[in-house]
Amino acid sequence: MKSEYNFSKGKRGAVVPASKGKTRITIRIDEDILEWFRGEVDTAGGGSYQALINNALREHITNQQEPIEIILRRVVREELTAAK
Repeated sequence: MKSEYNFSKGKRGAVVPASKGKTRITIRIDEDILEWFRGEVDTAGGGSYQALINNALREHITNQQEPIEIILRRVVREELTAAK
């Protein structure tokens, strides 16, 4: 071990930069929710639980922004199917 190290050319920040279009954040998630996502990744044979959470959020947002016409058509189809 050296008695002194030179860090004059050192850089601060993440060792691995975030992918383009991605933002690094810190959030607090209930342990049971996080374990569920990790379990889903394990069941699928690998992958990223963070990507799975991102996909779930994206799907939720997409479904929330459906035009009322599409929602009504889906509900009517479901009701007609149930009535048969």
